Amino acid sequence: MTPKLASLVAVLFLLTACTTVVDGQPHEQRGDGQEWAAFAPLRSAAPAAPAQPAAVRANELGRVPVLMYHRIVPETESVYDRTPEDFRAELERLDREGYVPVSAADFTAGRIDVPAGSHPVVLTFDDGDPSQFALGPDGNPLPGTAVAIMLDFARSHPRFRPVATFYVNAEPFGDPGGARTIPWLLANGFDVGNHTKTHANLREADEETAQAEIGELDALIRRAAPQANPTTIALPFGIHPRPKELALQGNGYRYQGAFLVGSNPSASPFTADFDPLNIPRIRSQSATGEEAEYGSAVWLDKLAQNADSRYTSDGDPARISYPKSDTDEVAAKFRDKVNPY
Repeated sequence: MTPKLASLVAVLFLLTACTTVVDGQPHEQRGDGQEWAAFAPLRSAAPAAPAQPAAVRANELGRVPVLMYHRIVPETESVYDRTPEDFRAELERLDREGYVPVSAADFTAGRIDVPAGSHPVVLTFDDGDPSQFALGPDGNPLPGTAVAIMLDFARSHPRFRPVATFYVNAEPFGDPGGARTIPWLLANGFDVGNHTKTHANLREADEETAQAEIGELDALIRRAAPQANPTTIALPFGIHPRPKELALQGNGYRYQGAFLVGSNPSASPFTADFDPLNIPRIRSQSATGEEAEYGSAVWLDKLAQNADSRYTSDGDPARISYPKSDTDEVAAKFRDKVNPY
């Protein structure tokens, strides 16, 4: 090899070593800790073209699992903990069974845009624990955290969207004010919601205190990220304030959905049964253990066994497809979008 040719090869090697191919296009790696942005197309890729509803047995009035996580830790201490292996195994199952994550904000707003024949699932994380998300010195998610696991999973599972909603308190992820973490999550396609300032039992608070718990945490999120627009709350302990309506509207905040601790799938937001003040969630859990009958493994089994009860998309977010026999279940405000078959 001539010296000139050797120099050319060296230059080409350096160029390719600093480039990642994403969706068939070269993506230059950066030195500011933003390499994960290479996977943004996985979150924003357009779903497949709409199908004939009958061909995919579309039922957009069906039930939707909203899964609830707390800590992702190597050694579990309670039924609220999952190991990284547990979490990845659950993602494997969801992907294998055709579930596609959507945010709590999009779910409660009825913006459910998933491929034809697939089923929406909402992944929610409470308490802003560092095991869910933390940034290393290089600006990347720490390995083993829930966010890092989701991003890694998405690289090898093209249908999966690394989308989740994080319900935070005053010191999210051990990051004062969420100054680093909240902007990163929002910039990378995740959703951030309200879990009150101090994880308060709102039923024990007077009206002024309950509104302050919610309103001050809302303000914290907005201070951390000017682009933030929190639209949902996960009620600590699943307990409402008094009156209940303060969960969704009070001094300094206005929300479209309040999530409970719950024990069963949610109704579709397009049905008359959907109650934005009382959206149930399912604790992520294996098929055994305390109250496992209310956990995710058992409920996913039930939904698989009764497939017609699940929300199944027709692939077109502008219409609501379902079997004609279910027309009476549609909420009045969505009747102009119905597509019975």
